[in-house]
Amino acid sequence: MKLGIMQPYFYPYIGYWQLMNLVDEYVIADDVQYIKNGFINRNKILINGEGQYFRIPVHKPSQNKLICEHETSFDEAEIEKMLSTLKSAYAKAPNYEKVAAHVREVLEFGLTENGKSLSLFLENAIKLTARELGITTPIKLKSRDIKLDGEYKREHYVAAICKAREATEYYNAIGGTKLYYQSFFRENGLVLKFVHTNDVTYQQFGSQFVPNLSVLDMMMFCSPEQIAEFLNACHLEDGYESEEEMLSKQGAELSANLVACHQG
Repeated sequence: MKLGIMQPYFYPYIGYWQLMNLVDEYVIADDVQYIKNGFINRNKILINGEGQYFRIPVHKPSQNKLICEHETSFDEAEIEKMLSTLKSAYAKAPNYEKVAAHVREVLEFGLTENGKSLSLFLENAIKLTARELGITTPIKLKSRDIKLDGEYKREHYVAAICKAREATEYYNAIGGTKLYYQSFFRENGLVLKFVHTNDVTYQQFGSQFVPNLSVLDMMMFCSPEQIAEFLNACHLEDGYESEEEMLSKQGAELSANLVACHQG
């Protein structure tokens, strides 16, 4: 079984969903450290031709607590303000009405008792968005659905979850190549793959494409058929064998760049 494990993010970019779409089961890792000023409670949408943050309210966010230990702090006024921002940004987008209704459903869950939990709010948002994107991969919430026999960190945490779910392959986003190495996963009986997103562009409002935005932007402008194509616009890579190999290759690349700059 192919397993994907990622932290929960608020309307993350297309690569997050590509990974989810490729695996047989997806685990939301919500019992890890909360990261302030990251993408757990915010992402960028297109406002006046540039990416600007669109965020949900979190009560007293702290990097000294786990994601699952945090609460949201929604009220009706906050939700209407967020929806107003979305309307100002995308009212003229072809799919605005449909996407805005979806976002309202996501945000209004924050007014329920379960929605006060940041983990449960984000799990619901991820599941509803996956449905909109046509992704059918089963989704598990780590803190609730998967119990381990001890405390694990970093790659040991990932391997323990994979073993608990009887996975044979682990998929991660391409940024994980600096964190996870082939040798460790092979020793633990796992195949390690990284999902590399290809260049994805589509027609926004202007002539110049603004990249690295929330998947909400894509949903506003693209048809279901286009989104289905974009979910497959990626490829798998192996990453580094070990940390030593990574450092060696990075050193070689740095030296080559310095030589090129000197010759230039």
